[in-house]
Amino acid sequence: MLFNQQLSVVELGWDFYLPVLLFVGLAALAVPVWAAIGSAAILMLLMSGALPLSLVGESLFDGIDAFALTAIPLFVLTGDVLVRTGLSRKFLDVAEALTCWTKGGFGSATVLVCGMFSAISGSDAAGAAAVGRMTIDRLVESGYPRPYACALVAAGACTGILIPPSIAYIIIGLVLGISASTLFLAALIPGIAILVSILVTNLIVNRIYAYEGGDPMTFGEWSTNLVRTLSQGWYAFLVPGIIFYGIFSGRLTPTEAGATAVIITIILGFILRTLKLSDFPSMLLSSAKVVGVILPIIAFSLPLAQALAIMGVPQGFVAAVTGVSEEPAIIILMMIAILIAAGCVMETTPNIVILAPILKPLADNIGMNEIQFCIMMITALGVGFITPPLGLNLFVVSGITGESILKIAARAVPFVFFMLIVVLFIAYVPAISTTMLPDIYK
Repeated sequence: MLFNQQLSVVELGWDFYLPVLLFVGLAALAVPVWAAIGSAAILMLLMSGALPLSLVGESLFDGIDAFALTAIPLFVLTGDVLVRTGLSRKFLDVAEALTCWTKGGFGSATVLVCGMFSAISGSDAAGAAAVGRMTIDRLVESGYPRPYACALVAAGACTGILIPPSIAYIIIGLVLGISASTLFLAALIPGIAILVSILVTNLIVNRIYAYEGGDPMTFGEWSTNLVRTLSQGWYAFLVPGIIFYGIFSGRLTPTEAGATAVIITIILGFILRTLKLSDFPSMLLSSAKVVGVILPIIAFSLPLAQALAIMGVPQGFVAAVTGVSEEPAIIILMMIAILIAAGCVMETTPNIVILAPILKPLADNIGMNEIQFCIMMITALGVGFITPPLGLNLFVVSGITGESILKIAARAVPFVFFMLIVVLFIAYVPAISTTMLPDIYK
């Protein structure tokens, strides 16, 4: 396979294709992703000689020896503490109080609480599990079919990597050398746009099928209930408030904000007497399991990305795509299609580490802002959380409810459609991603 370039011609042989086939085969056999990527990376290095194997160990540790990555376990632990202290239920109470004035109120509250949880944990799976356990049974009692209730939670939890602070933006910032704080700021409007699209989708579906019955509250009842609920649970919003203020004011780095959030959440748990010292081992173990999945993937993906770069794959990919069409609008559609297809079959972390260095030169070639590219990439990959065969959120809600993954996926189709509309807006309207940024990034 030949890629024509301005400076040279890159010919990809079995030193590229055989590792790719190995990865696909291992993934199909349900081998852990980090092991599949690591095996493919080592085989590629052996066959191509792109990087001496003696340097692989150093590359693995250097790749994850980054201060920015410390934020990942801190945000994961904050989300775990939030659930164990019962503060997450305060979010649900407030979300329900905000939306009870309209039909479909509890469905909207479910989406809102997903967004609130996302503003703390930065993890889709954690949000889907925590919110799903609190809301799915109540959604069914309110009149929603169980598969649709599961799809609603799965879609709402997609905001976990889209609303800052987000683990995905920390990773892509590390890979491309962009400040995570800058990406958080840029992702605020797109993340809210995705949240609104899910809210609107639920309201439309609920209006068509009348899932949620009952009469909405009057304005007087609503305002009284909202004030009462806020007075009883305002302290829960100290945690996201500190995170947002610290990061967006520039007073705290994401890592410092994560550490502060952990401390504040633990203190609130002790004050409310919902957290005990005996809870810490299980909390730390639970968070370690999540982080233990993410970091090995990053570690083994980086040598693979380095090998691909040395072999000239990113440049060859640019030449191949521009050979099909040089129209920026068409190239953007092709990138989105690649990202959505990748999100359907592989987790976000390896997709970011492997695809970001390959697609970034293509985005540069058409003049796309690097911040806009990052936001578009993460948002497009986020759609993959509710699309089979690997939609992670589908598996999470299926696991906690026993509902069929295919039934949940079928009910998630409207959410996928509206989320894709937002992805297109992000891709073609730079201002959505750059409005909140200083002029230097625009």
